[in-house]
Amino acid sequence: MNGLLGFYKNKKVFLTGHTGFKGTWLSRILILAGADVAGFSLEPPTNPSLFELTKTASQMKSIIGDIRDGEKLKSAMTEFKPDIVLHLAAQPIVRASYKDPVGTYETNVMGTVNVLEAVRACPSVRSFVNVTTDKVYLNREWAWGYRENEELCGYDPYSNSKSCSELVTYSYRNSFFNEKDAPAISTARSGNVIGGGDYAVDRIVPDCIRAVEAGRDIILRNPNSTRPYQHVLECLRGYLALAKAQYEDKAFVGAYNFGPDDESCVTTGQLATLFCDAWGSGADWKSVSEEGAPHEANFLKLDCSKSKNVLGWKPLWGIKTAVEKIVEWEKAVQAGTPAAEITDKQIKEYFGM
Repeated sequence: MNGLLGFYKNKKVFLTGHTGFKGTWLSRILILAGADVAGFSLEPPTNPSLFELTKTASQMKSIIGDIRDGEKLKSAMTEFKPDIVLHLAAQPIVRASYKDPVGTYETNVMGTVNVLEAVRACPSVRSFVNVTTDKVYLNREWAWGYRENEELCGYDPYSNSKSCSELVTYSYRNSFFNEKDAPAISTARSGNVIGGGDYAVDRIVPDCIRAVEAGRDIILRNPNSTRPYQHVLECLRGYLALAKAQYEDKAFVGAYNFGPDDESCVTTGQLATLFCDAWGSGADWKSVSEEGAPHEANFLKLDCSKSKNVLGWKPLWGIKTAVEKIVEWEKAVQAGTPAAEITDKQIKEYFGM
């Protein structure tokens, strides 16, 4: 852990999507590691937002912009001259992609093209990681996890646009970044991330928190759907490990899965039960059928053997610990602890700082 975070001390790191849930946690890890961090993103996507609660903008260079604006993005990146670029900006919600498929494809596909064009125009970059999703795979409802060489073909507009983003990255790596001195280019596919400070709609843990705070039962649409749930710090450590490895040796480039071990791949109902147990106060959930609901996968797992064997990455917090950390975070903030303080406390605990 010390070697990983020590690598980022004084490195210049450019993030897209830094105002989002994952982006804020990643920004704070890098700030604590002593990196020089710049971010390019839309305004925070929720109100409240973790980015604003933690006042992270005051500790980094925060640029508000849309990755669909290629010229503004390119200008921001070339001015900052980063060593490493991590691309997290996206339209990330499956249900929102059914409502706005055009905007989803514009952001997730052409946005990726714009980021890669900015990297092409910025000779300082040595390592680029495009963060996609576990949903890029053609989902055959297998009981085993998908490996990085499985077929890419997401079903819904969100998942499919991320599959396209993977293919765009693959093409750019082969077409424009194959020279010896070109930056290393990889993609990272992670599971369903959970953690303190997520205020998004149509996500299980934020929905659980909103329900219990209002004194209502938690409502689940698909309690028997299995997902690779993991604490947000798990996949972020994976992204950082990958960016470091390929910065030091381009032999590490490729696609990598970062997901939980099998015992943490639980159903939505099991996750809600863990949450209720950790929250206490009589919290409970119930299932409600939904007429005309858009398609969502029923069973999805990742095989992370490559990340474990090649990068030495492995999950540290099981699902029970992850849920307990979320409850700890939320109750600390409710009790008046500054969001930045509890966020940084959990980062330091996780990384052994």
